[in-house]
Amino acid sequence: MHLRVVTLNLLSPDHGDWGRRRPVLQAGLARLRPDLVALQETVWGNGYDQALDLLGPDYHVVRHSGRSRDGVGAALASRWPVGTVREVDLHVTDRVDLPWCAAVVCEVEAPPPIGPLLFVHHKPTYQVGYALERELQAVACAEFVEEQLAGRNLHVVLAGDFDDTPDSASVRFWTGRQSLHRSSVAYRDAWAAIHPDDPGHTFTPLNPLERAGEMSLELGRRIDYVLVRCGVHGPTLDIVDCRLAFDEPVDGVWASDHFGVVADLAVPEHPPGAWLA
Repeated sequence: MHLRVVTLNLLSPDHGDWGRRRPVLQAGLARLRPDLVALQETVWGNGYDQALDLLGPDYHVVRHSGRSRDGVGAALASRWPVGTVREVDLHVTDRVDLPWCAAVVCEVEAPPPIGPLLFVHHKPTYQVGYALERELQAVACAEFVEEQLAGRNLHVVLAGDFDDTPDSASVRFWTGRQSLHRSSVAYRDAWAAIHPDDPGHTFTPLNPLERAGEMSLELGRRIDYVLVRCGVHGPTLDIVDCRLAFDEPVDGVWASDHFGVVADLAVPEHPPGAWLA
């Protein structure tokens, strides 16, 4: 059995032509049939729940506790029941002003052979020049995840819009290529595992919605990720496939100013750390 994970920054409905974008997103998500979803810039309030509207009633939705005055925030969703939910605040300095800067950790009751796992939705700050904050936020989230594991042997899947590139200190920290603030972890980057030579930009001027937004001089970056936590011998889940989603217009309509990331994961036939008989 494969576990399908999707992360997507939706671009809140007051940007772009929401009336035309909404059916593109609904149809695309229905076609993908993800098991776990991390959504950013999703709106709820005043009788409208964008995540449920796009995903349908078959998902359990968990929201970051903070949101902007217009109802914009972040949410994760699971096709399977959700158990304990915990959140760590990521307002690590006075410069962090996004109300929904946080990481939410959910225990998901995935069926065998995968079994119970932790699904983590990480949303750091977005501003250019705020590398210090994103580094502190990465460390805070990673240490929080380790506390929730408490020695348990669970898979951990981490997803979100990290607003940092693969060569940044925060993402290098996540992928085990450097330590930060006397802390280190290692997660396998799903995109890099399948496409090691492809930059895989998810925020790019090729998308007219990106050019029309606040960062109109953007050159193109990969800032959206699906990651799998590693034990001392490597990731606990095999990355079978990874690809972009919503990276082309449908009848001239672009779904969002970000492209989504889709990763298919599976329990490896030969788990890392095991010896063949």
